[in-house]
Amino acid sequence: MIQLKSICKSFEGKAVLDDINFTFENGKTNLIIGQSGSGKTVLMKCIVGLLTPERGEVLYDNRNLLAMGKAEKKILRKEMGMIFQSAALFDSLSVLENVMFPLDMFSADTYRDRVRRAQFCLDRVNLLDAQNKYPGEISGGMQKRVAIARAIALNPQYLFCDEPNSGLDPKTSLVIDELIHDITTEFNMTTIINTHDMNSVMGIGDSILYIYQGHKEWSGTKDDVFTATNERLNNFIFASDLLRKVKTEENRSKNI
Repeated sequence: MIQLKSICKSFEGKAVLDDINFTFENGKTNLIIGQSGSGKTVLMKCIVGLLTPERGEVLYDNRNLLAMGKAEKKILRKEMGMIFQSAALFDSLSVLENVMFPLDMFSADTYRDRVRRAQFCLDRVNLLDAQNKYPGEISGGMQKRVAIARAIALNPQYLFCDEPNSGLDPKTSLVIDELIHDITTEFNMTTIINTHDMNSVMGIGDSILYIYQGHKEWSGTKDDVFTATNERLNNFIFASDLLRKVKTEENRSKNI
């Protein structure tokens, strides 16, 4: 569980985050959504320690990130997994070597055990057969699955995903969403996803935080979205006529 308490962050005197309070729960896909420039990327960076808020607390199972020294932060970072927007694989390394990279950096296991762990993670994302290929030889969707395998190699307690569906077609995006959701549940991780993808919101939004101009505007679940009365949230999520029709039909069916 990760708790945010009164998080405030500004740049050159301009407030970007103002009094953000929220709890990201274990075993759930926690989504941060909002328009471009709303502050969600800054919030994610504050959560992982890339930026330091002027005020507030970031608690990892009651451990305050902002009060930690270098040694404590190093220990905490071993408990984190990251999935970047571009997958961020090493082109010169094979798929297996990419997944082994964090194990080689941080694990004290034998080489054979590190290989077995990497192969287990690749098998979990259905890519064991591609272990000897290089990133340039596989599709974008497969690269994202390799990134997921690498992110869970150290068996993290916390998983952070920055626009994991960026650049993917809708079908592949659904595969990635379901994979992240299943792994989150299976390993009881605290997963936080920064996304613009409304399909992700409707599909795997166990817990959703909507940021508007640096403020916490709304929070709830994917089911709560359909009955939400927050006008800004509705204008953001149901921007298209198709999605508005979906919400109308959903509400109509519940009233029958």
